[in-house]
Order: sequence, then structure tokens, then C-alpha cells
Amino acid sequence: MLFLLILCFVSAFVTAALVVRYGRGHARRYAAGVPQRFHVGHVPRLGGIAMLVACSIGWGWMAVSQRLGIPNQIRSDAWFAGALCAVSFLGVAVGTVEDLSQRLPVRYRLLLTVAASVLAIWMLGLSVSRLGLPWLDGAWAAMPWLGLLLAALAITGLPHAFNLIDGYNGLAGTVAVVCCFALAYVALQVGDRQLAAAVLVLAGATAGFLVWNYPRGLIFAGDGGAYLWGVVIAIASILLVQRHAQVSPWFPLLLLIYPVLETLFSIYRKAARGQSPGVADALHFHQLIYRRIVREVFEDDEARRVLMRNNRTSPYLWGFAVMTVLPAVLFWDRTPLLMAFIVGSVVVYVRAYVSIVRFKVPRWLRR
Repeated sequence: MLFLLILCFVSAFVTAALVVRYGRGHARRYAAGVPQRFHVGHVPRLGGIAMLVACSIGWGWMAVSQRLGIPNQIRSDAWFAGALCAVSFLGVAVGTVEDLSQRLPVRYRLLLTVAASVLAIWMLGLSVSRLGLPWLDGAWAAMPWLGLLLAALAITGLPHAFNLIDGYNGLAGTVAVVCCFALAYVALQVGDRQLAAAVLVLAGATAGFLVWNYPRGLIFAGDGGAYLWGVVIAIASILLVQRHAQVSPWFPLLLLIYPVLETLFSIYRKAARGQSPGVADALHFHQLIYRRIVREVFEDDEARRVLMRNNRTSPYLWGFAVMTVLPAVLFWDRTPLLMAFIVGSVVVYVRAYVSIVRFKVPRWLRR
């Protein structure tokens, strides 16, 4: 698996370098006045392509290495690798069209990610067949369409959730890497080396991309990269719960509670103001931290000042993500504890958001 990590890291690093070198032309089309823009200059938003190339190489290697007589303990197959590549390609293609044009309406992106979820469910036989609650699992199993619907919702929604938190250099990418390592760890605990290798491929590809993304911001993941993270991590989470009864269905939810909360709270916030959930705004958690917590950097050069404040925002959210990932990894098979931590995470998130909005951030945090 270490070889897979290195292979995908190098592949993404080289591909991203080529995009940085030759992809600046399209970046000039990205409007300077959009709410989610927190950088100066023209930066290519094609990191998703670099990571997809690296992931395709990694998953392809998993499928063909045994046929070539190369010894390994992964035991993957061409159908599994092909399914990951096909679904990931569709997700990245949808996001890349938006990255290149900024003209793909939200409803079309949503419909195409629904198509990706249906493709994944068909090719991999995905379903959330239990909820880890004995008093409810019997009724849930009697209605299998509910498991299919929940699987489709997860694969459709998580790409957009990662897209919402992809606001600053290294933020979403680091969260994705941490989640991939957590999923790989639990997969190895239950003996699923194939699934562990599949998510480590994404972790290696993301790490290669992050070399160029953080701290200098020479390339962005764009919608394509966010959709890749969301699709693959959602599929891996469902497969882990589906294949292994000892893994609690609440483990992936706590693991991914930060992007999930950001999405749900964004929908609620916009609905309360009578706006469509698809309308972009500048009131996400990471944007408030950027404006009200990260201290101003006094530099003569505006681009350098914006870049440094951008880079100082991400660690705050990394800390919040780690606070949810650690208990998820420690208690991956204990549903009551996972549910308790989920409730606690919701309370902490809402209180932190309200405190920032009301300018009641503790002095130690502003430092």
C-alpha cells in the first residue's frame, strides 16, 4: 500500500505541475466579484483533473498488478476499479465543466451527481441496509428501497458538501486526506485491504495536489476536485458499513460531520432568508473565520496579504475536523458513543458559528 501512496502522490504532483504550467489561460475567466473568491490573480481550478489521473493510475494498478504476476495482498478486481474510475470520471467531468465555464446551473450539477450515484449503486451494489439501532433495523430491512435512497443521497450530497468547504488553500484537501486515512484504518481493522487501498489511492493523489495548493495556492481543486473527494469517500463509507457488520453506520457520519453540518446549516440559513440553497454567499463558517478571527497581515503587497490570511484560515477548520475524526476512529464500532459525539459536534458548531456572528469570539482564539 505504501507503493500505491507513492505512485499516486507522484502522479498527482507531476500532473498538477503541468496544469500549473499550462492551465493559467482558463483561470482568467473566473470572475473577480464572486463571494467565494479569496485570492488575487489567476489560478487554475483544475486540480480535480490532476487527482483523477493519479487515482485512475492507482486503481488501475490495483486491478492489473496480480495479473502481471506482481505479488500483493490487495486482491482487487477490474470491475471494482472500473466502477471507481467511471463514477469518479462522471463527477470530475461535471465539476470541470463548471470550473471552465462557470455557467453550469446548480440544478444540472445536482442531476448529474444523482446520475453518478445511480451508476455507483448499480455497479457496486451499494445500499445502507442498517442503521445500527436494533429497534429500527428490522423495519428498515423490510423496506430495502430506503437503503438505496440513503446511499443515493450520500453519494449525491457529499460532493456538494466538500465543494462548500473548499474555500481556502489546503482546507478541503486536508480534510479529505484525514478522512481517507481514517477510513483506511478502520478498513484494515476489519481486514478489508481492498477498500483500504482504494481510499489510500485518493489520499496519495490529494497529497500530491496539496504540494501545489498549500500554502502558495498555485492550483485549486475546483468543483471537479471537490466532487472527486465526495464521490469516492461516500462510496468507501457505504461499502465499509455494508461489508462489515461490526462497523457502526454512525461512524462515517461522525467522520464527515464537518462538511455535512456546513451543508445542512447553509441550506437552513438560506431558507430562513428566503433564498435558494444554490445561491452562493459569503457566510460559511470558514469565511466568517477569515473575516473575524484571522488577524490582519500587514504587508505592502495586497496579493501576499490575502494569501497569508487565506493560509491562516485553514488550520482553524483542520482543528475542528480532527476533533470529530479522532472519536470516530476510536469508537468506530460503538453506536451510542458515536451518536453522542455527533450531538456534541452539532452543539459546538452552532455555538461557534453564533459566537463569531455576534463578535463574541474568545480572546485566546483570536490570537
